[in-house]
Amino acid sequence: MARREGNELVVVSALGHLYGIAQKGGRWTYPVFETRWVPSYMADKRQQRSREYIKVIEHLSGGATGFVSACDFDTEGSLIAYMILLNVCGEGSVEKARRMRYSTLTDEELLSSWSRMGDLDHRVIEAGKARHEVDWLYGINLTRALTLSIRSVDRTRQVLSIGRIQGPTLVFIDERERQIDSFNAQPYWVIEAGTEINGEKLKLQYAKSRIETREEAENIVEGCRGKGGVIHGVRVDERVISPPPPFNLGSLQREAYKMFRLSPRKTLNAAEKLYLGAFISYPRTSSERLPPSVDLRAILQGLRRNNDYREAASRLLNLPDLKPKDGRGRDPAHPAIHPTGERPRKLSMVERRVYDLICRRFMACLSGESVRSNTVADVDIGGHLFHLRGSQILEKGWIEHYGPYYRGKEVAIPELEAGRKATISSMDVRRVMTSPPPRFNAASLLKKMEVARIGTKATRTDIIDTLHRRGYVRGETFEITELGKAIIGTLGRYVPEILSVEMTRILEADLEAIMAGEVSGESVVNKAVERLEPLLLRFKEEESSIGQEIVETLPAK
Repeated sequence: MARREGNELVVVSALGHLYGIAQKGGRWTYPVFETRWVPSYMADKRQQRSREYIKVIEHLSGGATGFVSACDFDTEGSLIAYMILLNVCGEGSVEKARRMRYSTLTDEELLSSWSRMGDLDHRVIEAGKARHEVDWLYGINLTRALTLSIRSVDRTRQVLSIGRIQGPTLVFIDERERQIDSFNAQPYWVIEAGTEINGEKLKLQYAKSRIETREEAENIVEGCRGKGGVIHGVRVDERVISPPPPFNLGSLQREAYKMFRLSPRKTLNAAEKLYLGAFISYPRTSSERLPPSVDLRAILQGLRRNNDYREAASRLLNLPDLKPKDGRGRDPAHPAIHPTGERPRKLSMVERRVYDLICRRFMACLSGESVRSNTVADVDIGGHLFHLRGSQILEKGWIEHYGPYYRGKEVAIPELEAGRKATISSMDVRRVMTSPPPRFNAASLLKKMEVARIGTKATRTDIIDTLHRRGYVRGETFEITELGKAIIGTLGRYVPEILSVEMTRILEADLEAIMAGEVSGESVVNKAVERLEPLLLRFKEEESSIGQEIVETLPAK
């Protein structure tokens, strides 16, 4: 309970989605296209807690003169509030409702959001509703089709799933595995020489990075044996390195995996806890931009109260103008992820790491460019060209603030001039084998999904988790299992459209068009049914054949 401007406010939480989709009657079969929205406890027996929440909200809303949707400002939050207003709060509640829009849970932003409330975001609601309906139609029908296919030939209780995003994602992993399996490793040779200049031991690389035959490599070494080196020329160039943009959810998950080997799920969970504590902004964003509405100086003043960031924040506050580096990612609802300036306490190790990453990236994006000097000296040894390379940061710029997470290497070499002699202390030949492309890990698979434009910032993490849970992939680097291969191979032969990246991408574009007001949610759902129905009918015709091929790869119980 609270009071604001003479009004008595009753604030209630929603426990996520209190309404979900269920089929209209019928048995556990497919195809099924007749759906209805029902309380979550009716759609899913595991959601019994939602019954009490609905009762409480219904009781508290009695006699209310107005309603405010204050859920997260995205398709999920907007849909959660709308379904409660529509089904629980009584006639006319949708028309009376207003919408708060915010990106942090700080007192200042919540009060500002209250004072500038607008109407419900009906396009966002319509897009969220259509996405749920489309995902339900694909998920339920394809999961039932797969599961019933194996049950038609084997008395198993195992459930298999596939979906419009899950299928193409598994294809990416399968294609990479095929590339690895078919890769034919080839040998090549590299030559390194050791030298000493001004008492420093340094390495020289042969100018040709790959030598195709052992004979050629040995001939080069023989030609250099017993010879001294002479520096013929020195080239120095300076490279300006721009600061990185602030994080969106995808780039935060990739960086957290790279730095700490945190799974996308652990990073998202940590970020959501930091958001609920009012320590960072809303994490489920695609934006890599900090608009003028974000008070950069106020955030830095808050960070300055933290011993870990006091010095860096103070230096940035002394700048006459703060211009954040923008990235390509955009999101109409939320800015890039950034700290609020509130000082967190009692964080878990994972939360502390994610918070530090966000704070340092925020300060780095406000900083100046760094400058790197690259030096290449050409060294002649018996008529063969070698290179001595050095690299050094001349101006730290943003690297000073992002330091612990900057992985660039510096190689110090002394000042060199043409004509100087270099004593050669060693000459080594190494045989190296070409390597296949690496398997996907959590970071690279997320990036692949983003580039392919399948899934959303909110769903990609769930898809990766599902692939592991269903036993389609295993390991930190995603190795496809025999079951995963069987599903891809079998569906690829009988109903390849289910695995189509292009079909999924088109559907994602249709869903985005709803928010832009270009199409209706109903038309997008109808179009999805038109695509899906013939696939399911074809699947049913081949059900026993599909089931037989997949059953053979099921893990033994």
